[in-house]
Amino acid sequence: MNLSDDKRIVMTLDAGGTNFRFSAIRGGKPVTQTVAMPSNGDDLPRCLANIVEGFTRVKQQCPAPPVAISFAFPAPADYPNGIIGDLYNLPGFRGGVALGPMLEEKFGIPAFINNDGDLFVYGEAIAGFLPHVNSLLEKAGSPKRFKNLFGVTLGTGFGGGIVRDGELFIGDNSMGGEVWLLRNRINPNINAEEGASIRAVRRVYAEVAGVAFEQAPEPKVIFEIGIGKATGNQAAAREAFRRLGVVVGDAMGNALTLIDGL
Repeated sequence: MNLSDDKRIVMTLDAGGTNFRFSAIRGGKPVTQTVAMPSNGDDLPRCLANIVEGFTRVKQQCPAPPVAISFAFPAPADYPNGIIGDLYNLPGFRGGVALGPMLEEKFGIPAFINNDGDLFVYGEAIAGFLPHVNSLLEKAGSPKRFKNLFGVTLGTGFGGGIVRDGELFIGDNSMGGEVWLLRNRINPNINAEEGASIRAVRRVYAEVAGVAFEQAPEPKVIFEIGIGKATGNQAAAREAFRRLGVVVGDAMGNALTLIDGL
């Protein structure tokens, strides 16, 4: 089925450390207004109550009954069973919280939870990059088709995901595709995430520019400095992104040798 033709409605959540943003989608497009709620991540009862309230408000906006809840949530977690472990940015979650089962009981529909890296790659595999490449091959008259996809996310951390023949590879402990733990090529004594994240770009900029980390701008500004669109230490900005590219490229290259796909 083409995703754009799917008439089922799924409620979803963008889970941040400060705010939760709820919405619903059908055919890959939003069908409700976004509902924002504070996360209250240090207070588990309030946090769970806000999650229920957010989905309740979204459900009231849906043009038809939703068939499922699906969203990304931080790790560690037993994702297949919907159990969330001890979280750094939502410290109220401790000892295993049955978030998925709670939502299923409350709303009477399945609740699917995974991490953002996995869900990003899964989306690209079923309705993004992978079908796009295969359509180009078909138009070119090639019999070749790709079924396997590996992808990464860059931001606060360094995430990743693997899809094999249309199925998300999660591993035995919901840890499949955790590229952040790969070797850091520049400094093998630390993991790749310490060279492939927002803090890594800021740290290198500060180091080369000779300023305190707290004075280093965000990566978007560092990028603009590097291309001459903002004032700052251009050499430091370019070095920050050069090192980012080395670490990310090395991690992706090593991971792809195990995937044999795109």
